[in-house]
Amino acid sequence: MEHRTIGELMTRRVVSVQLDTPFKDIAQILADNAVSAVPVLDSLGRPAGIVSEADLLRKAADQSDLSGRTPMPHLEAWERARAEGRTAGELMSAPAVCAHPEWTVVEAARLMEVQNVKRLPVVNETEMLLGIVSRSDLLRVFLRQDKAIQEEISREVIGPTARLGAAGVTADVIQGQVALHGSVDEPLLTPVLVRMCASVDGVVSVSEDLKPTMAAGPAEGSGAHS
Repeated sequence: MEHRTIGELMTRRVVSVQLDTPFKDIAQILADNAVSAVPVLDSLGRPAGIVSEADLLRKAADQSDLSGRTPMPHLEAWERARAEGRTAGELMSAPAVCAHPEWTVVEAARLMEVQNVKRLPVVNETEMLLGIVSRSDLLRVFLRQDKAIQEEISREVIGPTARLGAAGVTADVIQGQVALHGSVDEPLLTPVLVRMCASVDGVVSVSEDLKPTMAAGPAEGSGAHS
């Protein structure tokens, strides 16, 4: 199966800032481009970190509230240092957590989850910026048409496993939900088919109603002999 790569899903026109970009310029760039975060590049064009609306708002939250209606948030020392930052290099979250264009959606999604980030700069082997991929970009695989998913499962899952005993299996796909029907020669093949179908891009869930293939009975007219 050929999974969609990050290189296919990423945004290639990346809005970025430099380490010395001032606070107000960052705010203006975010507003002008309708984005919530941008990579911060070093002098060689490599991502050094990410600066986001949350990083900028930390400064506002750290200001005195003369009305007294809201409590002062507790900030760790590193958070307070960033709240006092004036440039992208001082405000950004660093180091940048990056992906590579040949990665699959699964690899990128796992990294986002582990690192608790919403986007990943995409870099080449020399760490130069190629693009950026966000959570919404990864979700695009779930926009695949049911027919395309069904055709891939028939071609890439059921077809290759037919000789192993899955020749009697068919797949229905509705709203990305796969339902396997039919029979298998070997019951242990059922979880393999389910797992393979679940790995197809765009699949939301997999259910199965697979029965063991009935063993052939004795030939007609044959009988036991004493």
